[in-house]
Amino acid sequence: MFRAISRSQISLRPFIRRAPACRAFSSSHVSRSDGILNSLDTLTEEEQLLQESVRRFANEVVAPKVREMDENEMMDPEIIKGLYEQGLMGIETPADYGGAESSFTAAIIAIEELAKVDPSVSVLCDVHNTLVNTIFRKHGTKEQQEKFLPLLSESKLGSFCLSEPASGSDAFALKTRAEKIGDDYIINGSKMWITNSYEAEIFLIFANVDPSKGYKGITCFAATRDMGIQIAKKEQKLGIRASSTCTLNFDDLKVPAANIIGGVGQGYKIAIECLNEGRIGIAAQMIGLAQGAFDKAVPYTYQRVQFGQPVGHFQGMQFQIADAATDIAAARLLTYNAARRKEEGKSFTKEAAMAKLVASRVAQSVSGAAIEWAGGVGFTRETGIEKYWRDSKIGAIYEGTSNIQLQTIAKFIQKEYS
Repeated sequence: MFRAISRSQISLRPFIRRAPACRAFSSSHVSRSDGILNSLDTLTEEEQLLQESVRRFANEVVAPKVREMDENEMMDPEIIKGLYEQGLMGIETPADYGGAESSFTAAIIAIEELAKVDPSVSVLCDVHNTLVNTIFRKHGTKEQQEKFLPLLSESKLGSFCLSEPASGSDAFALKTRAEKIGDDYIINGSKMWITNSYEAEIFLIFANVDPSKGYKGITCFAATRDMGIQIAKKEQKLGIRASSTCTLNFDDLKVPAANIIGGVGQGYKIAIECLNEGRIGIAAQMIGLAQGAFDKAVPYTYQRVQFGQPVGHFQGMQFQIADAATDIAAARLLTYNAARRKEEGKSFTKEAAMAKLVASRVAQSVSGAAIEWAGGVGFTRETGIEKYWRDSKIGAIYEGTSNIQLQTIAKFIQKEYS
């Protein structure tokens, strides 16, 4: 039986009420002038408490429902409710708007810990925090923040609506249109591969208000489900099955001009900026996934006896396990470094691309190896090990494919050396 965790036990708000110098990733705490240098994965006491609380919630509340949600391809509403009760749906949101007012790194820690148990729950939390909440916090007007952020922090799930059937990696080739009529915009078109869309109540929709301007006409609109958003096909996927991915249709969807986020024509800038941050979140999801598969499979290798000794004692197995542990550690450091640079106000686009690229590769390789380490048992659904492998494949696809990450990294290298 799960022992209830009160909001106060996991609340992130107290984590930022102490002196800034105690934060592991603040510039003052890692300054050479202080004579203090921390390792990249050093966490403050508050961050450690967060990590432990999320881990407990994931193991005691989420874990018992993982297989059922995967088989049913549906997120349990109680899990979403629990995420809100634990204060995990407004991690960076100011306390005045019902959020925890914590750091980006805190969000990364939560995403990683949730992914160790279920990457589907992790990505729900990730997209809601690093994409939807971030856009309202950074680009919303005060009125928009007062209207939407409390809802997003306390009960209403958010969805980020950019991709379309003909615009995936080339996101700015989108065809959804918005026409101004009086004080409203009328949106027509469709979106595809939209995470959280089945359960969401608040949607950020990217549409072009002036196709003659190309991507410079793209504008971000805040809309709610009750405005008439049509949730169409719910995809049946290889992995992260409990995470909803739907097609959305907009048929003369009326959205007030007051719901434009960041100004007309600023949608492309908002999307680029936000996706760079979101890629760190996906990297965190992938390293959590890899660690989860590792944690399930490795103990079995020391229990399974063949030829008179545990299979984990054979050198060939030991070397595979050591390689996997090293790969996870390397991906984690890349991810934490990108998060740290983001918090310090430094450029982090290249680092985010590197983190997502490597973490997605590690997630696939480690989860695949974990199945083999457990042999026939690992191939069954009963252990849950095979689920990590199915879930891992999406890491190389969403929020920028691996080829897009390579292209991004290459552009930075070209600029530096040419």
